[in-house]
Amino acid sequence: MSGKVVVVNHPLINHKLALIRDEKTGTKDFRQTVSEIGMLMAYEITRNLPTKEVDIKTPVAIAKCHMLAKEVVIVPILRAGLGMVDGITALIPTAKVGHIGLYRDEETLEPKEYYAKFPNVITEATVLVVDPMLATGGSVCHAIDVLKRKGVKNITYVGLVGAPEGVKQVQTKHPDVDIFLAALDDKLNEKGYIVPGLGDCGDRLYGTK
Repeated sequence: MSGKVVVVNHPLINHKLALIRDEKTGTKDFRQTVSEIGMLMAYEITRNLPTKEVDIKTPVAIAKCHMLAKEVVIVPILRAGLGMVDGITALIPTAKVGHIGLYRDEETLEPKEYYAKFPNVITEATVLVVDPMLATGGSVCHAIDVLKRKGVKNITYVGLVGAPEGVKQVQTKHPDVDIFLAALDDKLNEKGYIVPGLGDCGDRLYGTK
C-alpha cells in the first residue's frame, strides 16, 4: 500500500497561507490563521472517513442517515502542532486528542521523545498526526514510529508547508501514510528551514522569538 501526497489547493487556504507567510503578520493573527487553515484542511482530509448507516427519527419519519463509524484521534507534535488542533476539533468536536513531545538532540540531530500520552481508543481510530512544518521529516517519522509500536494502523499526516526532502523521508519510512499539505515548497536551506517557508512556526505561534 502506497500513501498519497495531497496538496490541498483551495482559494481560502491559499489566501490564508499567504497571510502566515508574511513576516509582518503578528502572533495573534498568525495563531488564528493557522487554526483556520487546520479547519479548512480537515474538511478535505476527512472526505473518505468510514461511516455507518443509522436510523434517525425526524419529526416526520425515520431517515436513513450516515454517521462516523470510527473514532478520530488528533496527535499534535508539540509544540507547533497544537496550533492546528482547535481548528480541526471545531470541525470534528468528538475527536480525541493525544500528544507527543519531541526535541532535536543537538549532537546527533535526531528527534528525542520527552512526552507521549494517547487516548485508549487510539489503536482502532483514524489518527491524524499534526505538525505544521514537514522539513527533514525526522520528527514526523519518529511520531509515526511511536504510534505504530502502539498498534495504530490508520495514520494520516497533516501539515501546512512541506519540503520535498521531508515528503521523501516520510514516503520512504512510512509508505502507508497519506500526506496532506497546504503547500509543497522548494527545498531546505543549510539550516534546515523550508524555503520560502514561513519561518519557525512554533516561535511565531507563541511569540517566543
